[in-house]
Amino acid sequence: MSQNPAPAKSVHYGWYIVAAGTLCVFAGLGFGRFALGMLLPAMGSSLQLTYSQMGLISTTNFIGYLLAVLVCGHISARTGSRRLIFLALLLVAASMLLVSRANSFATVALFYTLTGMGSGASNVPMMALVASWFGTRQRGKAAGFIVIGSGFAILLSGRLIPYLNQQSASDGWRTSWLVLGVIVLFIAAICYLVIRDSPEELGLRPFIGKQKTAPADLSGLDDKHPPVTARDIYHLGAIYFLFGYTYVIYATFIVTTLVAERGFSEAAAGGFWSWVGLLSLFSGPVFGTLSDKIGRKAGLIIVFSIQMCAYLLVGLALPGIFLYLSIGCYGIVAWAIPSIMAALVGDYVGPRKTARVFGFITFIFAIGQIAGPAVAGFLAEKLGSFSSSFLMAALFAGLAVFLTSLLKKPARTP
Repeated sequence: MSQNPAPAKSVHYGWYIVAAGTLCVFAGLGFGRFALGMLLPAMGSSLQLTYSQMGLISTTNFIGYLLAVLVCGHISARTGSRRLIFLALLLVAASMLLVSRANSFATVALFYTLTGMGSGASNVPMMALVASWFGTRQRGKAAGFIVIGSGFAILLSGRLIPYLNQQSASDGWRTSWLVLGVIVLFIAAICYLVIRDSPEELGLRPFIGKQKTAPADLSGLDDKHPPVTARDIYHLGAIYFLFGYTYVIYATFIVTTLVAERGFSEAAAGGFWSWVGLLSLFSGPVFGTLSDKIGRKAGLIIVFSIQMCAYLLVGLALPGIFLYLSIGCYGIVAWAIPSIMAALVGDYVGPRKTARVFGFITFIFAIGQIAGPAVAGFLAEKLGSFSSSFLMAALFAGLAVFLTSLLKKPARTP
């Protein structure tokens, strides 16, 4: 009697990479950065921080992020993405534990700079792995599922942090940092166990869809892509800069605005922030997949336009339903742009160069993240309100729509 051949695996290992990537972003960016918005009101009260100092704490994180992304492409090429991601997440965890013991603005800023370094050094190689494990028509979707890790972190922090703050009174924020740091330690171990640097390590080829493996003539994508000019890369960097500058103003100050200017309790503001997290779970997969189908340019224009509406609705200080609309607009596209940009870079330069090029434009993006909170905090300090800061963000999002409309299509779409 003849034996039936063993059935093929139903799930390509690339999707396990995506699952680990979601956890990586959950820990490195989600907790390492986006939990800060929930922690700032209690930290500001306990440490007697000004608006400018609160903005600068966020800025120090982005300085660390910038320093990391400047070199992590080169480090990843030498050590491998798996090892770099693991070490970077360990740095995020350790620095969070140190922040929990900080007693001044200076010490918080120092340790939170290290958190930013770990965030950048884990995020860039993780997103770059998409180009190695997936073909062009799957990259937007894969990157989209990875970036929703931040949404899960926001969803959890919006509920967990107010609870921990209430349990420990004035020092609840310290307990929150401690708990988050321990969670990141566990995730670092999981990522090290699951992540692999390339499909070839497991005898696989990139996932391109129903065929499960990439055809042989697409294995050398770098050689088949025409040269991309420096102008093209800087164009991508300028667009990514505007995203970094604008989205972080909202992420950093929306909870503070709701508490300090709109009269919300910390728990109620946390509920709003949790809605951002919930809605953002759809942002990466929906708009990443959409960009696979209608093109990266059209996808970016749609996302930036929705973000501009979010900033306008809160910046104009409109009442009631408009706050919900603002939260909805921001949440539904929150992580769409990083997923589309990661896929677009892969389309432009191929998998072998993606880590370096994505690292470079992320460096420019990080400059925007540094400038955004600092300028927004300064404006709020001078004018007594964050409304002008959100209106500035809307203006810059509109500029991003214009620059995106000038993008050229990748010359080849394997």
